[in-house]
Amino acid sequence: MTRAGCRGQPKSLPHSADRPVSDYEGQIALRRMAGDDDAQIDLAGAALLLASRECPDISQTPYYEHLDELTTAVARTFEDLPDGASRKRDALATVIHDDFGYRGDQQSYDDLQNANLMQVIDRRKGLPIALGILHIHCGRRLGWDICGLNFPGHFLIRLDDGAKRTILDPFNNGTERSVAELRELLKATQGPDSELTPDHYAMVSNRDILIRLQNNRKIRLLKANRVADGLTVVEDMLLFAPGEVALWHEAGVLNAHLENFRAAIIAFDHCRDLTSNPGERARVAGLISKLRARLN
Repeated sequence: MTRAGCRGQPKSLPHSADRPVSDYEGQIALRRMAGDDDAQIDLAGAALLLASRECPDISQTPYYEHLDELTTAVARTFEDLPDGASRKRDALATVIHDDFGYRGDQQSYDDLQNANLMQVIDRRKGLPIALGILHIHCGRRLGWDICGLNFPGHFLIRLDDGAKRTILDPFNNGTERSVAELRELLKATQGPDSELTPDHYAMVSNRDILIRLQNNRKIRLLKANRVADGLTVVEDMLLFAPGEVALWHEAGVLNAHLENFRAAIIAFDHCRDLTSNPGERARVAGLISKLRARLN
């Protein structure tokens, strides 16, 4: 087990002073992240960096200190628990949900604050993926084999301990989910004909977790007709995930909606260049032609 309590700032964090991250510093840090191997990304640190984009006047330092506090408490609780198959799960649940009072926001699920890790820490409630990032951070700092799952609609965690593999639901107090419960959850979110496949148990990358976190924010902004703000979220995602075709396409669509036609053309150009499907390339080329005609 690694030592708890060490500061978990990502190597791309723009500064270490106790002051807010400027817009320029934030952009530089996210761009640097684009060149990192996925395993190098400090998931919680990156989530805090993205959160600071929405909270530009607040220092991140107290939030890193809180992550240290959580990790130290989980390590201490783990050592105090009796040996057993669920010892790691119990340590995470006891500290995060019982001692610190984190919970899934059932009453105001669509509140934008639920997808901002700084505000989740302040309010002690949030979306499954934000709460899951806290679990993953603590577990990884302690050297545990823990990751997010490629499960649609509801973010889940996989915790491996030797031969035992446990699926945890961070939105519901870190409860262990059975296969039957996973099947029921999948049908509730994806439709009655959905069935579990091995892919649903697969590990999801750090970048994909961050994209999924930010997509929650973007979707809520677009539902509120805050298109420009939604576009800003997409542009931030492109800083650390510039190879994502879908993000370039979405940037093109949103820029076109806002009548930023030159920016839309640039985004669709990237989308076309990254797309390997000939039919999709032709479709995007057609969109570019229509936008260029509107500039004439």
